[in-house]
Amino acid sequence: MNLAPPPGLRHLRPGLGVSLVLLVAHLLPACPAATGHAKESPWLRQPEAWYRGPEARRVAQNVLSHQTPFGDWPKNTDTFSRPFTGDRHSLQGTFDNGATVQEVRFLARMHRFTGEPSFAEAVRRAVDHLLAAQYPNGGWPQRHPAGRGYARHITFNDGVMVNLMELMRAVAADADFAFLETGYRQRAEAAFTRGLECILRCQVRVNGRLTVWAAQHDAVTLVPRPARSFEPAALASAESAGVLRLLMSLPDPSPEVCAAIRAGAAWFETAQLTGLRLITRAGDKTIEPAPDAPPLWARFYEIATQRPIFAGRDGIVKYTLAEIEPERRTGYAWYGDWGRAVAREFARWRVHHAEAP
Repeated sequence: MNLAPPPGLRHLRPGLGVSLVLLVAHLLPACPAATGHAKESPWLRQPEAWYRGPEARRVAQNVLSHQTPFGDWPKNTDTFSRPFTGDRHSLQGTFDNGATVQEVRFLARMHRFTGEPSFAEAVRRAVDHLLAAQYPNGGWPQRHPAGRGYARHITFNDGVMVNLMELMRAVAADADFAFLETGYRQRAEAAFTRGLECILRCQVRVNGRLTVWAAQHDAVTLVPRPARSFEPAALASAESAGVLRLLMSLPDPSPEVCAAIRAGAAWFETAQLTGLRLITRAGDKTIEPAPDAPPLWARFYEIATQRPIFAGRDGIVKYTLAEIEPERRTGYAWYGDWGRAVAREFARWRVHHAEAP
């Protein structure tokens, strides 16, 4: 594995860019699929007039009520639809499963259209917390303070690094965050740049060749680390797809970024599994031959052998899905089509960067 820092990065130009939707937002908390990107909350897709109205203010007050004293928000909780009425010191904030990112974006949007000071104050507290959470090497843990468990690792799992990087880019350049002082926006831009450096350093080398990323990397050495018993240290296709999509969104990629993208796309090409289909039958999941099936990718690949691997709650690595217990077979995203999006976006990226080193 390559743990040496990459050569200097080219300077980056950061930039981005009520109905059934509201009913869905009331019923479902924001929660990302295993792709490395948080799905945009329906609350961020409303017309400008809605954000100026009473319903939006009610939703914003709900969001404020769920903010922890640290400045972040809990996961797997619908923080938009109803207020929190308990002791806010009991709330457990995190960056996992899309938590905190959507709330910050929403409150920034609310301040943009209302000028309400409490929304701006909540965003500043959250951004301060996120900036403090970033390690000097550019990585982010799953939460802050990280504690002593696996949450302390640099976390790509479920898109934590990617989601926070995209948020930092938005804080640095998006109109919704224009109310922030210049110092905040400069610090966010610097955090994005450090995060990019960390991503490049974490990309795993196998036999001297760049591949992709693990779901967690050591906060000091950057080597792949395990998390829960069924999440071994391995190359992680779902998370790596999100990382590559982030890298391909950069408007002026450095030679190091271009090399990382090309290597990652090549890995996805070689790691695809053909002639197989994931079948759900009688409450269980099996992988079965299917010559006409589109390619699949396993969630985890053994680093040394590049073979798909699986694990149950006993933590013992297996090489087929059938070998782990039914509860884990059905309760985790072991296979997906993550590489299809990588291939599609890489084809477009390659056209625009044909001459890139």
